[in-house]
Amino acid sequence: MAGKNKRKLEDLSVDEFMLSGFDSDEEDDCEDEESTQQKGEKNKPTPQKMSVNKKGKASEHKDQLSALKSKDPEFYKYLEENDQELLNFDDSDSLEDEDEEEDEEERMYHKLPSQLEEDDDEEEEESEKKVAKPSKSSKESTKVTEAMIEKWRTGLRKEPTPNLIRDITQAFKAAVATTKGDTEELCRYTISDSTVFNSLVLFCIKDMYAALHKMLKLKAPEKDQKKLILPSSSPRWQKNQTDIKMYVAGVVQLLSSLTQATVIAAVLRHANQMVPYYLSLPKQCRLFLKSLIKLWSTGEETVRVLAFLALNKICRHKQELFLDSVLKQMYIAYVKNCKFTSPNTLPMISFMQRTLSEMYSLDTQVSYQHAFIYIRQLAIHLRNAMNLKKKETFQSVYNWQYVHCLYLWSRVLSTIYPSEVLEPLIYPLCQVIIGCIKLVPISRYYPLRLHCVRAIILLSGNTETFVPAMPFLLEILQQEDFNKKPGRMSIKPINFAVILKLSKTNLQEKAYKDGLMEQLYDLILEYFHTQACAIGFPELALPAIVQLKAFLKECKVANYCKPMRQLLEKIQENCSYITGRRQKAAFGVADVTAVAAWEKQVAEEGTPITKYYSQWKKLREKEIQLEISGKERMEDLNLPEIKRKKADEKKADKKEFKGLFDSDEDDDDDDLFKSKDEQGDSDEVDEGLEDLSDLSDEEDVDDLEDDSDGDQKKPSSSKGKAPKMMLSTELKEVAEGEEDKVEDLELSDQD
Repeated sequence: MAGKNKRKLEDLSVDEFMLSGFDSDEEDDCEDEESTQQKGEKNKPTPQKMSVNKKGKASEHKDQLSALKSKDPEFYKYLEENDQELLNFDDSDSLEDEDEEEDEEERMYHKLPSQLEEDDDEEEEESEKKVAKPSKSSKESTKVTEAMIEKWRTGLRKEPTPNLIRDITQAFKAAVATTKGDTEELCRYTISDSTVFNSLVLFCIKDMYAALHKMLKLKAPEKDQKKLILPSSSPRWQKNQTDIKMYVAGVVQLLSSLTQATVIAAVLRHANQMVPYYLSLPKQCRLFLKSLIKLWSTGEETVRVLAFLALNKICRHKQELFLDSVLKQMYIAYVKNCKFTSPNTLPMISFMQRTLSEMYSLDTQVSYQHAFIYIRQLAIHLRNAMNLKKKETFQSVYNWQYVHCLYLWSRVLSTIYPSEVLEPLIYPLCQVIIGCIKLVPISRYYPLRLHCVRAIILLSGNTETFVPAMPFLLEILQQEDFNKKPGRMSIKPINFAVILKLSKTNLQEKAYKDGLMEQLYDLILEYFHTQACAIGFPELALPAIVQLKAFLKECKVANYCKPMRQLLEKIQENCSYITGRRQKAAFGVADVTAVAAWEKQVAEEGTPITKYYSQWKKLREKEIQLEISGKERMEDLNLPEIKRKKADEKKADKKEFKGLFDSDEDDDDDDLFKSKDEQGDSDEVDEGLEDLSDLSDEEDVDDLEDDSDGDQKKPSSSKGKAPKMMLSTELKEVAEGEEDKVEDLELSDQD
């Protein structure tokens, strides 16, 4: 067994190894070593043992270097010359290196702290850091003065350098920060004076664009060249991009913080010049577009125009990037800002309609997607109102936003015509407009009906599409009783351009019927003007002629019969003219090209209605401008004025005749000096005041009568009491004083 035990394990066969029973000395030694290792792991070896192992490795490395001296003396000599540190190897160095490696490995893993710290201390430290930062920046920042701006101006005009541009952009950034109120923002410069701020902004607006152009060495665009030269094509662009980006962003921030219209217009003109730089910086361009859309929809007139020019310029040169989002944002801004309509806001809404339709004409494919979605939305609102028949659903259709959207899409389709892409949308839009008219067909909503008919006429006239608009106008002539006397009289005319719904009191006023007749006359004339050159005009006008003749038979009011008779004469004259021209034609009705050529020739020569319409339109536009400006037609009316004595004169009279009265305390006794004849005179004065009721509202007349009664009837509070003693006639005249004078009312024939 001893011999077997001395045999090595590798010399044993499998059978011998299995029979040996694992009782060899080597195995015992291995077991002893394993037991000692396990104990060592439990007891955690001390750092001294670890250092012994490490020292052993270091000594081995030293031995290898000494062996290298004998094996390769040339390489050892090279090491002596070039790397003395490697040869002068020390055990402590290796230990330090290995300790550092272990520390790095330990840092890779997260270790829980022995004690948790409180949050308050950390917050205090952070706040101290934040307080400390501005103090550093305030020490570093320099104050901008007029002399510095003048120095920058001369430097820019001579030769603009990147450093000079950087200084100016930093100063401009500080100026913009003052408008926003960001005092904590880090800036190299500070601006504390308003005059310095104004001069710096003015300097940037005037000189910055030319200086950047000169510094980047961009070519001046040719006269006929439409394509913009982008500054990103310059080789110097990358070096100066950050400064230009800062300046361009500052201009956008300045636009958003300004309030005065003239200043905004000046900055917008400069921003319009800087459009090529915005096109080279997409992020800044999006912010600029957002600011422009806000100014386009809410700004003053010149500001709106300048904002639109910049929007149009950007979208024309980068359609694929910006056009879709810009159209969406502009439409939403249009809908938001046409919620309320007044004589002041109506021109702005009209401007937005025209400019937005111009933007839609840039790309018909994109415009079709937008128009389809939004017209469909209008149709869904109308369908819900027709099905549910509730007040809320009716209000979702009968409001200014809905009507202005109908008019906008009518203008868009008529502006872009002829277009194969957008032409299929004409029919659904007409159906929505007609459905809107038929939703609540009562007299209170006649103004809304007239707005819808005007949209149909615009669409029909410009797209060469026949849309039956006349039945909706002639229906008003049938339903409304123009012979009925009005219940109320009013001086102010009703402006149908800025109302959708009439009140019950409005329906009783004379101004309502006058305005309605005027609107019917305008719209019937406009509609027949669009169809005046059509070869089928006599057949088209026949129902209208029959209806107008019936109206003239029934109506007894001369003021309403006169315009309708004039209109009827013009329509009949145009019918006879077209009939005479048709009889001379040598082609058939089926020849479409010949018919189109004939209509074109007639339009060039002119018809009786077209000639009359051109003259009438000029006069009508002047009247509309007066109505929109809000000027009341009260200048030519000579209304009566009641002349009363001043308070000082009355006091003087009282002092002069103080002794003539028995007691000054009883003011009621003053009426005792009136005779019956004089009371009758005062009643005549009151009747004269009441006669003014046909020229003014009842409320105004009541106020006027109250004022007059205050002076005339205050003394006569007790009519039933008999007078005590009548004095002489002279004394009565003195006590009563002068009578109130009422001037006669003089009106012109037209009024």
